[in-house]
Amino acid sequence: MENKTSSNRAPKAGGDQPLPAKPKDKPAKKEGSTAKQEKAQKKAAAKAARAAGGKDNKPKGKDTTSATALAESKKLPLVAHLEERIYPPTTAGAPPGVHPLVRSVGLQFAEFKICGSNARCIAMLQAFKQVIEDYQTPPYTTLCRHLPTYLSPQINYLVSMRPLAVAMGNAVRFLKLNISFLGIDIPESDAKQKLIEGIDEFIRERIIVADRVIVQYGLQKIQDGDVVLTYSCSSVVKAVLLAAHQKNIRFRVIVLDSRPLLEGRKLLQDLVDAGIQCTYSYLNSASYVMKQVTKVFLGTHAVLSNGALFSRAGTALVAMTAYDRNIPVIVCTETYKFTERVQLDSFVWNEVGNPHALIQGPGEGPVIANEKAPLEQWESSPNLRLLSLLYDVTPTDYLTMAITEVGMLPFTSVPVVLREYRI
Repeated sequence: MENKTSSNRAPKAGGDQPLPAKPKDKPAKKEGSTAKQEKAQKKAAAKAARAAGGKDNKPKGKDTTSATALAESKKLPLVAHLEERIYPPTTAGAPPGVHPLVRSVGLQFAEFKICGSNARCIAMLQAFKQVIEDYQTPPYTTLCRHLPTYLSPQINYLVSMRPLAVAMGNAVRFLKLNISFLGIDIPESDAKQKLIEGIDEFIRERIIVADRVIVQYGLQKIQDGDVVLTYSCSSVVKAVLLAAHQKNIRFRVIVLDSRPLLEGRKLLQDLVDAGIQCTYSYLNSASYVMKQVTKVFLGTHAVLSNGALFSRAGTALVAMTAYDRNIPVIVCTETYKFTERVQLDSFVWNEVGNPHALIQGPGEGPVIANEKAPLEQWESSPNLRLLSLLYDVTPTDYLTMAITEVGMLPFTSVPVVLREYRI
């Protein structure tokens, strides 16, 4: 029995020997110390990078996140669906395939150096003419199939800089329709020439000649002794007023304007230079100056299919004030600005302007030298939000007639024009 017990205990004692375990524990401690040293070195490198202002700067990341959160908090829930652009605008984020002329035109749109539906549409089409001239059809494809794909990033870039006007959207559809009509067997040079001629024809017939016809109709509505009120700046309204002055019709003009764009100042300067007697005032005096007005001439950004007028913010106030005093409201517009879109208010779709422009308008400065502009630090105030909507909707009840190149029409005839002329 003793032998069996001793023989059983012998292997247990042999299995509990600590000698093989000691050499394994020592290298594990060395590996652990090496890992700690590597972590310490990484932390030191990260601190050095933050001190040098490198990419690993965590405080910068925190500041960016807080700035983004602050920008999101500045959005009003009522217009949260509207896209807001980054100011000041830049061409740094433009895709590589965008034509240089399109980049330049887009930047001028964003900076409001080219303003107005007609001016923006002409500038866009002129840029597309250059794009088509420089375009080269890739092998194993045709121009009519590949050119729309090539134009898409150009159009998307313009939209990213500033949303396209309704008239510009109609012009883009016209161009794409002309491209689809091209045959696959037509030579590339002939196809380009045909598209360029189509663009020139669109500009000539739908804008230039249309404005001349509108001017002739508009002259019938201005008589001696009239006091004409207009709001903001419309190129076709300016052409009507200048033509009436050249016809030796004696009348006076009241130009109403509003911040932040103050577009009426340019119209006022052109009318005064032509020798027309003018009065300039802000929008808040509309009810006062309306006492002496006999007719109201307005321009437009778009005419909706329900007859509503989509124009510069403040137009609805002018039209309603004139309607209250039984003063005719005449709208001068080209038919290529008609759209099948319907809006009942200004919040469904609109363009959000630069909120910084509300603080200090163009050419305006502090009253006292070296004085900071009011609300200059509005972004850091959690209780303040700025909203600048560029357009409003005027119901058809407050509008008398529309002067177009197809005649003088009531606004209830807008759907007929859309159907018959297939705009």
